[in-house]
Amino acid sequence: MAKQPPNDGKPWTDSHLRQMKHLVKGNTPTRLIARELGRTVDSIYAKAAKEGISLKPTNQSPYNRR
Repeated sequence: MAKQPPNDGKPWTDSHLRQMKHLVKGNTPTRLIARELGRTVDSIYAKAAKEGISLKPTNQSPYNRR
């Protein structure tokens, strides 16, 4: 069985939410955001959807154009 992250199941604090927004703006991969915040990847996706935060990278061009 996989080890649970330290903040799994705990309520989100304002500081965790601010930190997540900061990491998202820096185009940090979702798995690294989860590791940094001590949460699961699914909880990151769920909180981002609830808060209206896009996890899509902003520095990639569409349709593989250069």
